[in-house]
Amino acid sequence: MLFFVDFQVEYPESMSQKSLFAMWAKEADAAVGAKKAGAIVDLWKCVGDRRVLAIVNVDSHDALDQVLMDLPIMKQHGQFVHVGVIPIRRYEDFAADLKSRSS
Repeated sequence: MLFFVDFQVEYPESMSQKSLFAMWAKEADAAVGAKKAGAIVDLWKCVGDRRVLAIVNVDSHDALDQVLMDLPIMKQHGQFVHVGVIPIRRYEDFAADLKSRSS
């Protein structure tokens, strides 16, 4: 199952930018590893914003929820990470469905 996942990362005034970057670097290592393993289809960082966009491929809604809860940044900083999730489907599959319905 494919999901579009939108992460918005905030941090409290009491946290230095250097501490945020150190924590985020650990998350980035995990994300790049997950991309190499195929769990993340692709991943982008929004310019000028603490926002990351991902297309994730997991077996179920439950699996996605578990993955999100186990992310390093969520374990350490979860109260400051806002996550939006949209289930998606491949456009080619949608197009094939349309074609079969219009015949």
